[in-house]
Amino acid sequence: MKIVILDGKLLNPGDVDWSPLEKLGELKVYDDSTVEQVPQRAAGADVILVNKVPLRRDTLAQLPDVKMVGVVATGYDVVDIDAFAERGIPVCNVVAYGVNDVAQHVMALLLELCHRTSEHTLSIRSGEWTDGGEWCYWMHTPVCLEGMTFGLIGYGNIGRRVGELAHALGMKVLAHRRNPKNPPAYAPFAFATLEQVLSQSDVISLHCPLTDATRGIINKKSLAKMKRGAILINAARGPLVNEDDIAAALRSGQLGGYGADVMVKEPPVRDNPLFSTPNTLLTPHMAWATVRARQNIINLTAENILRWKEGNPINVVNPVKG
Repeated sequence: MKIVILDGKLLNPGDVDWSPLEKLGELKVYDDSTVEQVPQRAAGADVILVNKVPLRRDTLAQLPDVKMVGVVATGYDVVDIDAFAERGIPVCNVVAYGVNDVAQHVMALLLELCHRTSEHTLSIRSGEWTDGGEWCYWMHTPVCLEGMTFGLIGYGNIGRRVGELAHALGMKVLAHRRNPKNPPAYAPFAFATLEQVLSQSDVISLHCPLTDATRGIINKKSLAKMKRGAILINAARGPLVNEDDIAAALRSGQLGGYGADVMVKEPPVRDNPLFSTPNTLLTPHMAWATVRARQNIINLTAENILRWKEGNPINVVNPVKG
């Protein structure tokens, strides 16, 4: 079996182990690939693995040998799953590989917005505490989250874990999902409509997949429904928000803070409106990137391939059973 990874550099820059995949067949790893390079690089491959390299219908027409596609991530919008389904090719993703890792990053963004620890560190190093003469000072008043309401838009594995961490900080948790089920044991918790989450939450964190229905779900209209001064966190998908509307809400004070690990365009353009907005924290799509999580991706991808090879594919995101 020939396995080709089209963009493996970020998944494994050298600190995790490819061997679970190498044991399954001949493995070829490319650091990155353009769409134009895909047909030649994936020629003869039984299994193609991608992270962010698009696999669209016109590319599929140039890949007569492919039998399975693996997305080495949870989000699979880079693959035209319908086109692959028409040819009977399963597309399998990886789920729950970094639940705690991403949830931890969400809380890191939130707590930094509440306490501005990095800004105060820079202030101290510049001499402001030494020269100020007071035993204590703060550039931004710290925010205590206890007693506030934390809203989740999306309640999968990561959303559930983020809710648990918010509860541990003493927050009431509201969650919106299409099919409310399996509520957690802690309280106070409630499933809620999107309108309720928007209007009642002091903090909102996005954890829904990117679909036609969720694209731009946070926009001028939905921001206007939020509490003035609420905090928004996005560690899911950049296009879930309208960045121009986010920037306007930050400048007006309607939005009290925005923490994002993802952006609409990655990498962002230099004149992105969020580069000049107040109370904004941006990280470069790194919440998933712990060594633990990236090794889990490799291990789980190998399991996907093995199960497909045995005739019982798992984590199939298009309607192909084998």
